[in-house]
Amino acid sequence: MFKKSLNSFHPTHNKSLSHQSPTKMKPYFQNLAALLLIQITTLSACSQQAGLTENATIMNDSTKKVEHTNLEWQKLLTPAQFNVLRQKGTEKPFTGKLLFNKEKGLYTCAACGAVLFADTMKFDSQCGWPSFDNALPNSIIKTDDNSLGMHRIEVTCARCGSHLGHLFNDGPTPTGQRYCINSLSLNFLKQQENPSAALDTITLAGGCFWCTEAIYQLLNGVISVTPGYAGGTLSNPTYEQVSTGTTGHAESVQIVFDKTKVSLDDIFKVFFSQHDPTTLNRQGNDAGTQYRSAIFYRNTAQQQAAKQIINDLNKAKIYKNPIVTEVTPFTNFYKAENYHENYYNLHKNAPYCQIVIQPKIDKFEKLFKDKMKK
Repeated sequence: MFKKSLNSFHPTHNKSLSHQSPTKMKPYFQNLAALLLIQITTLSACSQQAGLTENATIMNDSTKKVEHTNLEWQKLLTPAQFNVLRQKGTEKPFTGKLLFNKEKGLYTCAACGAVLFADTMKFDSQCGWPSFDNALPNSIIKTDDNSLGMHRIEVTCARCGSHLGHLFNDGPTPTGQRYCINSLSLNFLKQQENPSAALDTITLAGGCFWCTEAIYQLLNGVISVTPGYAGGTLSNPTYEQVSTGTTGHAESVQIVFDKTKVSLDDIFKVFFSQHDPTTLNRQGNDAGTQYRSAIFYRNTAQQQAAKQIINDLNKAKIYKNPIVTEVTPFTNFYKAENYHENYYNLHKNAPYCQIVIQPKIDKFEKLFKDKMKK
């Protein structure tokens, strides 16, 4: 039996590869103009605003680079912004306009508008610059900085490469991180001013978070997919602790999506097509509560939609056995270790990615071709 550890990317992985016979999905969702025929092949679980100044987009896609010459940047930015963002300058402490900002909203790159931080990540570090204990996925690039006779981690915008500030590992929150960011590097979008009213978050567990992350990253309207642990009682669990099956946590993904571009209904269709929701606390040969199928809802709409799709699937007898997916209120989510993030895209040639994840992606591309990111 193959193990994830054969990939040699992280020795603690010990999850199996297995193949199950395909189960045909029958037509369902009578309210749709065209009925969707989904075929499920269970390849077992793993062992996954933007405020561009005029043309706002909430896609935080770092692959869509923004590039300008220095002359062009000078025309686009104020002299003070150009000094910080493009020449790696630093504003004087306790002078930034966003230092004491406590309003609800999003912090974006002042150069290109990429979404970098949310208000929930900000804290008062009393260092003189706006501080954050985390950053949105795929928004930041970290680089060693040995200037000024010291070692620091410089953080730049993943979309345009502009200098933001530095990252220190002395934060007081559970992340242990302190992103020390220049106010001049940021713009702030108040909650009522940005498209965040169209944003929603859902947390799903379907076995392998590597698999689930890779698939939802392809779905149009999905802003970010973060692998982590949800539903348990242990605070800030490690992968090794979750793998024991004693923490109550399930390998999960937290999905932020734009409701104007992708419906919750489609989010759930993808979810039920990429794993087997009829096996209690297991996916293939991977057994334990950490592999359970679960939907952690944040509001009544999510709860009702989850129960409705499960009821429809059961009535249509899409599966030979009843669906055992847990539908439960969201209580907590802890981001997984960094080496889990974006795993498939970083290790596409690894045996597990080729044998398990790639076939799931191929199936997704066939079933949801018209709903994929362009």
